[in-house]
Amino acid sequence: MPGRPLRLLTGVRFDVLDVPAEAGAGALRHLAPGSPVALRGDRMELLVAAGSAEELPGLLDWLEWSAVALDLRVLGTGESLEAPVPPLWGAAGSVRGAAVWLRPPGPGREVEASLPALSAVGHEGSAHDLVRLVDTVAAWCHRIRLRHACARTESSPAIRRDQPLAFS
Repeated sequence: MPGRPLRLLTGVRFDVLDVPAEAGAGALRHLAPGSPVALRGDRMELLVAAGSAEELPGLLDWLEWSAVALDLRVLGTGESLEAPVPPLWGAAGSVRGAAVWLRPPGPGREVEASLPALSAVGHEGSAHDLVRLVDTVAAWCHRIRLRHACARTESSPAIRRDQPLAFS
């Protein structure tokens, strides 16, 4: 594949929620079976409805996750994503570090109907809505963060296990 990699514009037909792979795996049940998902190293890229990037800060605030440092990013209008390689190419190890489709978009069909969206935005009654997806991903991101913090605490010689906790 000589030349520059193909880039997919976000914000037109879809936005992308970029999360740790473990958090993405925990959230897959909240996606419709045909909803595209890519894996790029230790990150998972979940395609969500266009306009979701603008909704994310308010949604995190409404779900009471805005005060927590979460390892999630979103790509929306004016941004782009390096196109994942087709699944067969990824299996052959085509390009080191390139994303591969875990769930590729189906050929010849509109993908928008399978993307998580706010129910009020047009996917009324959909079990695969953005609120459930974001809440699940946020909870997984927080779990991962706490696990890493605990691991750092356990490996730190400065912290004494026999020291009583101080309460004020």
